[in-house]
Amino acid sequence: MNKLLNTLFALCVAGATTLAQAQSAPVAAPAPAAAPAAPASPKSLEAKVAMCVGCHGIIGYKGTFPEVYRVPKIAGQNAKYIAAALNAYRTGDRKHPTMRGIAASLSDQDITDIANYYEKLGAEDRKPAGDKLSHEPDDKVAGLMAKAACVSCHGANLSRPIDPSYPKIAGQYPDYLFVALKAYKTEGNPAVGRNNGVMGAIAKQFSLPELKALAEYVGSLDGELATVPESRFHKGH
Repeated sequence: MNKLLNTLFALCVAGATTLAQAQSAPVAAPAPAAAPAAPASPKSLEAKVAMCVGCHGIIGYKGTFPEVYRVPKIAGQNAKYIAAALNAYRTGDRKHPTMRGIAASLSDQDITDIANYYEKLGAEDRKPAGDKLSHEPDDKVAGLMAKAACVSCHGANLSRPIDPSYPKIAGQYPDYLFVALKAYKTEGNPAVGRNNGVMGAIAKQFSLPELKALAEYVGSLDGELATVPESRFHKGH
């Protein structure tokens, strides 16, 4: 009996000691919240943009896939749209081997920095677009515009989208616009196409000649987009 009492007593002492140690142990401080990523320094930004200027920093530069066309003007474009486009190339929702390879090499912060850079590039030389289309379309194109409801998303002047994740399109290169519109119509091609439910439904309503007429009209408008030569980058813009 005495042996049993001694054992119980020893267990109680051990338990009390462990509890006291636990209560006296310092409580670990919570881990500090991760600081938001800092904007890119000018030097690192130059490295990020270096892969862009070889095409988008040369006025009139032409791509050759899936056909020959001028690469789009992106200076002055909405940053949110540029980021959305790069993410679409990265995920494969936009099919283009070169652009997918570039986008896949970028981090989320890289995409943010590049998008913000191009939105501001050339701003000091940019004339804001008016509130309306710079010139009216002919009756045929007016009918196509109404059917496509372009202004409902891209704004009354096609330079002020209702959401910055949509692009400014007034004054964009017509041949690029035509290639882009055709891509929204393309299905089942592993190398060409764009997966966007809204634009896909719109583009599929039109024949290729109608899409070309739309692209030529939109490209003829005054807009806020530009191709800024590479030399401008080295001046700190």
